[in-house]
Amino acid sequence: MNKNIIKPIEKDLREFQKRFSSILKSKITLLDLILKYVLKQKGKKIRPLLVLLSAKLIGNINDRTYTAAILVELLHTATLIHDDVVDDAKVRRGIASINAVWKNKAAVLIGDYLLSKGLLVSLENNEFEFLRITSEAVKRMSEGELLQIQRSRKFDATEETYFEVISNKTASLIKTCCKLGAYSVTNNKEYIDKLANFGENLGIAFQLRDDLLDYMGRKKLLGKSIGNDIKEKKFTLPLLYSLNHAPKKVSYEIIKLIKSNSTKKFDAVYDFVNNYGGIEHTNEKTKYYCELARENLKIFKNSDAKTALDNLVDFVSSREY
Repeated sequence: MNKNIIKPIEKDLREFQKRFSSILKSKITLLDLILKYVLKQKGKKIRPLLVLLSAKLIGNINDRTYTAAILVELLHTATLIHDDVVDDAKVRRGIASINAVWKNKAAVLIGDYLLSKGLLVSLENNEFEFLRITSEAVKRMSEGELLQIQRSRKFDATEETYFEVISNKTASLIKTCCKLGAYSVTNNKEYIDKLANFGENLGIAFQLRDDLLDYMGRKKLLGKSIGNDIKEKKFTLPLLYSLNHAPKKVSYEIIKLIKSNSTKKFDAVYDFVNNYGGIEHTNEKTKYYCELARENLKIFKNSDAKTALDNLVDFVSSREY
């Protein structure tokens, strides 16, 4: 990630990490061991970063801002751990996943523990509105996942359904980060709404790019796990668009191949998506949602935080990991 994105809140991110680490401690030996392992899984920290930058864009980062950042990071980490159990994923952020090391039962319990810690962080700080905003995001995330499962089973997903899924599944939490960051420093509804809309559109662009990387990874990236969406029979935009624009007979054969257990289906699906415009269309949609996100920043005065958020939009539109 571009260092200029982090620069305005470098000190604040370190303070966040210190506070976050202090929360992940327990007197129960096994729990403490796993929590220390969780802290080793260093991600991009995009969600706490968004909370901090959103707050700094409007005012001064304060204790409420750190509470919001801790809350979303606890929630995000919990959902990742639960996702790894559901997907039977063996690796997370370059190291073995919790379920790979301690099995599914412990992983589910750790996810539950982190969720409950998030609830307690809000309640102990009397941040009931934080809790309401975050609970809405959790509801939307669950609805998005279940809608995706439903459509994948029936093989009847549409582009409209796809955007509903990613808006709920991914964009809802990104939106929450920006909304909480703003809410931690102001009651100005217009500012809060603008940042919430920024987060929603950025989240959609983030997921579009992620779905694109599942195809582009084979050609461009080293160490990127590619073809997972096809293995899991997920209907992402590159595939959906191509299915709708290819001759019916060709699309039927591709669906049949995806349903099969063939180990060589990725090559055929990759060529299909490339030949029928799926990659190009998804690229265009990613840029479109990035520009929608950027529009919401225009109301705010120029600052290091605004430049950083603008640079973050650029990062999301072109990221390769």
